[in-house]
Amino acid sequence: MTPQVTAGLDGSRESFAAAAWAAREAVLREVPLRLVHVEEWPVAPAIPYPVAAYAAERSTGLLRDTAEQFRKDHPGLEVTTEQARGRAGPLLSAAADESDLMVLGSRGLGGFAGFLAGSVALAVARSSHRPVVLVRAAAAEAPAAGATPGPDAGEILVGADLRHPDAPVLAFAFQEAARRGARVRVVHGWTLPGPAAYAIVADPGIGETVGGQVASALAELVRPLRTSYPGVEVIEEALVGAAGVQLIEASQGAELVVVGRRRHPASLGSHIGHVAHAVIHHCAAPVAVVPFG
Repeated sequence: MTPQVTAGLDGSRESFAAAAWAAREAVLREVPLRLVHVEEWPVAPAIPYPVAAYAAERSTGLLRDTAEQFRKDHPGLEVTTEQARGRAGPLLSAAADESDLMVLGSRGLGGFAGFLAGSVALAVARSSHRPVVLVRAAAAEAPAAGATPGPDAGEILVGADLRHPDAPVLAFAFQEAARRGARVRVVHGWTLPGPAAYAIVADPGIGETVGGQVASALAELVRPLRTSYPGVEVIEEALVGAAGVQLIEASQGAELVVVGRRRHPASLGSHIGHVAHAVIHHCAAPVAVVPFG
């Protein structure tokens, strides 16, 4: 793995927003930015040479102009470019695994921009061994880094799973907050099991008791991160309701939303859990999908 941030660029508005976000992230991390463009060709019929030559020339110009713009916007930032031809999914997944972070454009609400009409961006987030950030065009303008935590400061929102502790996910969120001078909001959504939900009608105190236990467990989960990042302001919220819904509602105004993706054995294939899937499709903020387990 090379210390670098990689962004997929396909000429769409969403991919430009993602690349701009990736450039700012590379500056924060003090690592190079790599821009990757994949030319996908159908297996048949064969592409006539003039068409292929035009596409290659266009790709070269796209990468060159974008790299020059980022070097101008961020003096001192090292920007490299790479063109590839083949299946975008495997090529971008391989590029992601070679980087600290992969950034791709996202439409949300039903699809992703470019790369096989959107299926590839989701596939990369689902299969990469490294964190993948999905950025919408509306997120091109980000809050300035280094703001002092306060009512108008940036906020990193992260979902916490008490049943499957996801330390790498929380660590990613705290690292991003430390880089930006932002606060972290840790959200855990919970619901009472069926029998307890019925019992609450007879004894409303059951909900308060369970809620207190959940809040205590969440505080214990976050405690090591508070110790490791004493300068980061932290807000913990154990909220009643489905985790995906709670994260989506809490994401308004967030600078970045962080969710986990549990790794599964190769025999079971790769997939994104229902919480991460909901957040990816319905959050306006950039969404970081962090593998763990």
